[in-house]
This record gives sequence, C-alpha cells and structure tokens, in this order.
Amino acid sequence: MTSQVRDKLRAVAARYDELSRLISDPAVQADQPTYRTHAKALAEAEPLVECLREYEKAERELADARDVAASGDAELRALAEDEMPALQRKLTDLEEQARVLLIPKDPNDDRNVVLEIRAGTGGDEAALFASDLFRMYSRFAERQRWKVEVLSSNETGTGGLKEVIATVEGKGVYRRLKHESGVHRVQRVPATEASGRIHTSTATVAVLPEAEEVDIHIDLKDLRVDTFCSSGPGGQSVNTTYSAVRITHLPTGVVVSQQDEKSQVKNRAKAMKVLRSRLYEAELRRQQDAIAKERRGQVGSGERSEKIRTYNFKENRITDHRVNFTMHQLQDALEGDLDELIGQMEARSEADKLKAATEAATVQAS
Repeated sequence: MTSQVRDKLRAVAARYDELSRLISDPAVQADQPTYRTHAKALAEAEPLVECLREYEKAERELADARDVAASGDAELRALAEDEMPALQRKLTDLEEQARVLLIPKDPNDDRNVVLEIRAGTGGDEAALFASDLFRMYSRFAERQRWKVEVLSSNETGTGGLKEVIATVEGKGVYRRLKHESGVHRVQRVPATEASGRIHTSTATVAVLPEAEEVDIHIDLKDLRVDTFCSSGPGGQSVNTTYSAVRITHLPTGVVVSQQDEKSQVKNRAKAMKVLRSRLYEAELRRQQDAIAKERRGQVGSGERSEKIRTYNFKENRITDHRVNFTMHQLQDALEGDLDELIGQMEARSEADKLKAATEAATVQAS
C-alpha cells in the first residue's frame, strides 16, 4: 500500500475514533441534528476503517509467515510458503478496495430527484415513447420502493406525453438515476404505419437533484409570477379561476409553469420546487465545467444533446452508446428491470473516478 493511501486511511480512522467518542457524549446525544450528522459520518467512515484493519492484520500475518519461512523447520517453512501467496493477493485486493472507497462520493447521491421527460423529434410517436419512458422509470421506482409524484404533465390525444415532470423520493435515488439524463432514441414501427416502415423518434430525460431552500437562495425580487386559468381536466374550476402559475426567474430566464392542482398556492409550491432544482443543477454545471471534465454525459455536464441510448423494438435490443453495452431484453427493461443498464454506467463512472484519483495521486507523489 502506498504511503498516500495509508495516510488517508489512518486519517479516516482517527476521525472515526473521534466521532465514536463524540456520539457517546450525552450532550451530543441530546442535540439530535448534531448527533445525526456525526452518526452519518461515522457510518460512511466505517468501511474504510474496516479495510485498514483487515489490511494491517494481513500485513502482520504475512510478516509472521515470512519469519517462519526463514526458520530452519522444513515442515513449518513449507506451510508458511503455501500461505504467503494468498496473503499477498489479499493485500493487493484490500489496497484496491481502499482506493475505491477513497473515491470522493457525490454529495448529491442521497438526494431525491426531479425527473423531467419531454417528447423530442417524431411527433405523436415521440410523445408515446416519452410515455413509455415515464412508465419504465415509474416501474423501476416501484422495484426500489421509491415514491413517484407527478408535478405536471401534458398529454396528447393518442395517450402520449409531450412532457411530464415528477419527483422521485427514496434512498439513493439520485445515485442510481443520475446517468439517465440525455437523449433517448427509439426505433420501431408505429401502430399507424401501414407499410411496416421503422420510424426513429427521440425523447429527452433530465434528472435533477432536488434542491432545498437552504441550497439555493431565491430573491423574491428576481421572480415574476403570472397566474392564469388552467386548461385540460379539472372540473368546474377549469377556465374559471386563476389557479395556474407561471414563475419566471428573471436573472436566468428559467420559466416554470404548474397547473395540475386546483389551488394556486399548491401550484406555486410545486413550481418553486422545480425552479429550485433547475437553478441548483445549473449551478452544479457551472462548478463542474470550471473544475473538471468528470461526469461527462451526466446531469450537469452540459451534454444534454448527446444520444445516450437506443431502444430498437424489432431487434428487442437496448444499446447504451456511452459504454458500448447492448442487451436484448427490451421488454424487461420497459417493465422497470434497469439494474443491468444502470449498473453498467455506475461501474464506468466508478472506474473513471478511480483512474482520475490514481493519476492525481501519481502526480502528487512525483
């Protein structure tokens, strides 16, 4: 293990011991916000501490085996020499595990998300595909026991969706969905196509980490709030009360409309939730573009226009173009079985981060 990795692990271990002492303090236990913060940090540090302990234990065992191998007892020497390769492999594996664990975590990974899906090129077929994508992510959320709430939607007469905006709440939502942002392409024969010709349509997906009020300060002076009569389903209040809300953030030009609720207050609250998340994501993008090329193709990388995935119905195929991965279980995926697809991007992201961290450590060491 390099001295840099060992020093980092020992620093984490020292912090772990300090946190263990702090959360045992009755004064800290009485202060619930502080206690929760310390307990979370303790849980995050524990895998690294365990890795260090296992590594140091294996080091001692290897040193003992070498001492025995250097002794004059032929039988003990043979046993020790048999153990040494396995111990050496264990040390190598633990060092690799430590490097992975030391990769900085995305601070947004545990956040809920605002999911936005919009029909792209392709007319009604694109709207139907957008509806398919929303159903796919909703089914995936059910499998994860996440909660999905539609904030607004714009349906077509053919059962498609021009646009849908929803929140997804649960454990690790952003971590698992953040790589889904981008342009999704579908290749299939529309039901209205008599000649059997395959059409290509697109839909865009945006996954925004949900922002709290403490993350983004929005000055009310920077907002223009317009109210208007809602349209579409809604009963007697449609076109009679000014319940729909359009909020414009003047400094950035970001516009959010909300009309699904009959109450103007509820529509405004939902619109503000979406606005905060969009502004938060824009700020993340500015920061990330300024400091690194990391997370290319993800939310915040500025590559929304890049085609990330193709869904080919004739071949029952999904291809993720970012990792050159193809699977032939299209229907399973559309029913929410996305673990393999998402896992491929997670593995790629972790590998890229590990490579960047290794390169940075090499530069620092030299």
